[in-house]
Amino acid sequence: MKTKLVTFLTLFVLTFLSQAQETAYETKTNIPYQSEELISSDEYIKERCVLDLYYPINKKGYATIIWFHGGGLKGGNKELPEYLKNKGVAIVGVNYRLFPKIKAPVYIEDAAAAVAWVFNNIEGFGGDSSLIFLSGHSAGGYLASMVGMDKGYLAKHNIDANRIAGLIPFSGHTITHFTVREERGIDGKQPIIDSLAPLFHVRADAPPLLLITGDRELEMLGRYEENAYMMRMMRVAGHKDTRIMEIDGYGHGMVEPALPLLLKEVNRIAAIKAKTE
Repeated sequence: MKTKLVTFLTLFVLTFLSQAQETAYETKTNIPYQSEELISSDEYIKERCVLDLYYPINKKGYATIIWFHGGGLKGGNKELPEYLKNKGVAIVGVNYRLFPKIKAPVYIEDAAAAVAWVFNNIEGFGGDSSLIFLSGHSAGGYLASMVGMDKGYLAKHNIDANRIAGLIPFSGHTITHFTVREERGIDGKQPIIDSLAPLFHVRADAPPLLLITGDRELEMLGRYEENAYMMRMMRVAGHKDTRIMEIDGYGHGMVEPALPLLLKEVNRIAAIKAKTE
């Protein structure tokens, strides 16, 4: 009888401690990430250059995933993917200005400004600025790759792009985006690789790169193949941590099955960092 009572009390105490230590989260919405001067100069900047932050409030040193929405650089709104919530990480959903109201590279500059805001502010919320990851779907994946691969965008904010812990674009262009080509009157089926293509900025010292796409037979306009080429060229350049994952049976709308892979990659890199400290 005493053994049963002790067992019951032990389980009760463990359950109580587990509940007491459960991580709580808070969401802050529509935080401006551009300078006050820019925001006051343009109503469209004031409308679009905002982000949402979802973060643990009783945990320190957590990783942060910056998520850029898709929409072909023409539409869409900031989002905080449900699967990533309550997983011990912060999520940042970013809005950015869109074509045709603006043209390249303004949306990339907006993305970089949002990333800079996170680097400069996440520690004030308890996060670890050495564990900031960039991700997003389609146009969002393209923006994540451009900010991480072309160091010039973050350099304008006095941030080294190599501080990014990892790049995990979902089904993003690695060639020049078709909306950029549309701006120039070039057909979307005509591939271009120039300074507005992540492929143009292949380098050995880039952050870890995990490229995730849908099934090559179901994807949009050869999206798998261009990502596979990016993977190959990164390895040829000497990059030591580039991989590609193809999600069989899913086309361009492959976000939901890819989100667990994103979180697994974040945890993998965080674990490596913890071992080296």
